[in-house]
Order: sequence, then C-alpha cells, then structure tokens
Amino acid sequence: MKDRVIEQYEQFINPGLARLLRVMGLAQVEDEARGSRVRDTDGTTYIDCVGGYGAYSFGHRNQRILEAVAAQLHRMPLASKVLLSKPMADLAEKLARITPGDLQYSFFCNSGAEAVEAALKLARLSTGRTKIVAAIGGFHGKTLGALSASGKDTYRDPFQPLLDGFLHVPFGDAELLRQLVDEQTAAVILEPVQGEAGVILPPPGYLQQVREICDAAGALLIADEVQTGLGRTGKKFAVEHEGVVPDILCLAKALGGGVMPIGAVVARPHLYEQYEAAPLLHTSTFGGNPLACAAANAALDVLESEKLEEQAAWKGEYLLTKLRGLQERYPGTIQEVRGIGLLIGLEFTSDALGGLILSEMISGGVLTAFALHNLSVTRIEPPLTIDQHEIDQVVSVLEAALQSGRQQLQIS
Repeated sequence: MKDRVIEQYEQFINPGLARLLRVMGLAQVEDEARGSRVRDTDGTTYIDCVGGYGAYSFGHRNQRILEAVAAQLHRMPLASKVLLSKPMADLAEKLARITPGDLQYSFFCNSGAEAVEAALKLARLSTGRTKIVAAIGGFHGKTLGALSASGKDTYRDPFQPLLDGFLHVPFGDAELLRQLVDEQTAAVILEPVQGEAGVILPPPGYLQQVREICDAAGALLIADEVQTGLGRTGKKFAVEHEGVVPDILCLAKALGGGVMPIGAVVARPHLYEQYEAAPLLHTSTFGGNPLACAAANAALDVLESEKLEEQAAWKGEYLLTKLRGLQERYPGTIQEVRGIGLLIGLEFTSDALGGLILSEMISGGVLTAFALHNLSVTRIEPPLTIDQHEIDQVVSVLEAALQSGRQQLQIS
C-alpha cells in the first residue's frame, strides 16, 4: 500500500514533499491512532511526540470528544448560517469563562492562520491604525496576512511583496520593541513561547514589559496561543505564567480536541464596537460549525475535569529532567534542552546530527519532527495525556539514537 500512496503523493499532491518524507524515513502510511499511539499499515506502532504540532493535546480519538461529535453528527453537522447555534454559543461562553481577564467575545474559524487573519483585521479595525509589530522567528501561519506577521524569510521571500505595515524585532528584546511601538501601531503580535523557531522561551518578565509598552502607546497585544494554548505549557494559557491579559487571543489546534479543525479569536469587549453597526464585516462559512463546536466544547470539558494543564506541568518537568540527564551523559550531541510543560525542544550540535537522531527515533518507534524554522531542533510535543511509562520509552529510544548517532558521526 505505501508504495502506491507515495506514488500518489508524487503524482497528485506534492512531489517535493514526497521526496522529503522518503529522506526522513516517514514514507509509511498511517492507519489508526489512539491516545499517544499511532499505527501504520504495516502494523508498526509509534509513540506520537509530534502531536499534530499541538493539535492532539487530548490524545488521538479521545472517547468523550468522539462521542460528543458523533451525537452532533446525527443531529446537525453544519449550520444553516441563518438561525442561532447553541453549540457555538456554549463554546463562546466557556471561552469567556476560562480565558484570562476580561476577554469575552469570540469569533470562530477553521484554523490558526485564519484566527491570526481575523485578529489582525480586528486590531486594524478597532484602532484605526495599520502598523503591526511582530517577532523575528515567530510563526503565525502561511496565509498572506499571517505570513506577513511571521518572521522567517525562507517562507516569506517567495511571496513578496507581502502586506505593508509589518515590522519585525528580535523576540525578547523589550527595549527595541519600545522604540518601534508608537501612535501608528495597531498591535504587537507574539507567541508567548516561539514554537517553530525551536521552542524559544521569553526572558522572565518580557511579556509583562510588552503589555506595558502596548498600553503606553495605545496599541493592542495579540497573543498567538495556537500552539501553546489549552494546557500545553502547564497553564491553560501561556500568558498566565506572567499574569498577562492580551487584548486578543488566538486559538486553534488543540481546541478541536484532535477530532475537528477549529480556530477562535477571543477579544476584549470594547474592540467589538465597530461590529455593532456592521456585524458581518468578517465572517466564515464553516467557522463555528456545530460539529467543530461540539468537539471544542467536549475538549474544554476534558481539559478542566482532568486538569490537563497540571498534568502537562509535572510530566514536562519529569521529561525535561530525563532529557537533561541524557545531555550530560552524551556530550557533543545535545546543545540545549529547553521547554515548558510538554512543549520541549532538543537543539543538537549540528543539523546533520539532528536529522540522524530524528531518523533513528522514528525507526525506534517515536514520531518526532524538526522545528519548522530551525532544523537543528527536534520537538517533543506529545499529547498531554501521555503516560509516564510512555515518557520513559521515549527517553530510552532517544538514548539509543544518541548512542548510534555518536558512533556513526564518530563523536568522542
């Protein structure tokens, strides 16, 4: 089967992607998943440490979420778009309750990039300003506006000219940010932890400084929590680590419970004043559909009842301790171990070693992937429901990969 599928990728999807998957040892066909495990058509089982780049925080095929979606499927899968939707109303109320501070109004879409697009439009609409300041290394999606905010030239340059009015500053440099945010700035958009840059944590107090800088200039703060939101970092939202309330919060990935795609923008009430007179300025045909909202409602129920952010905190600390132990035992391999909760990056001493270790780990039954903006960094981003013994298995596979990598590259 896999030969046929890879041939279809080459002929009908993306030949470059097909070649990349072959090189990375990922030319297997996924077949079934449950919890933290994925099985391919050959019957090989893997521990998923990619987790859909944060989409599978609740595990694959979480039973409570599946049941909620199945019930909605047999009632009404998609909305009429004319009448009111109870699943969407329930979800908006839940988000208003669990998000920080006075965030209240939600707009629903289908992905993280769409959420960022909606947030950028809302910022410009509500402030009457056009300038957006973002961070170098940030990743906000690949649609035109989201790509304009993203800070990696590799993905930006082929599509120039992008949207006007976007500036980029080094992540963590509050003083330079202070110089650039002025009375023309509509918003600063940041990931509280940069995911695709290689799991880059901000300096202590940085997010609080950004909040103060925005307030002083009358600019908005957009927190892109598409990857960090809903428990991933050990708090429901990563901004809570510094007690910061953004003006606009972007969510997606885990919000769909690993079953349905859904994105959301949650904003402070006063930002919606322009929508009072023109409520249809920004809409989405499938955004907030009943199936996706049923999944998200169930996901939030699971998040709270199982205290998944607390699980992420202790499991992440346990895993980080184990990984730092490997770093000490195998010098010359792991440059740095960094992360928070179950968002962890392993930076290897070279891209070549990182690629070799990734391949060895996949061969050993652990799915991992490069950070999109830094090929020397391998992400460890499993479901928050991962068991401790599965964490131990991941560490064991990594240790074997490090031993093999040292031998193959003759690292002393």
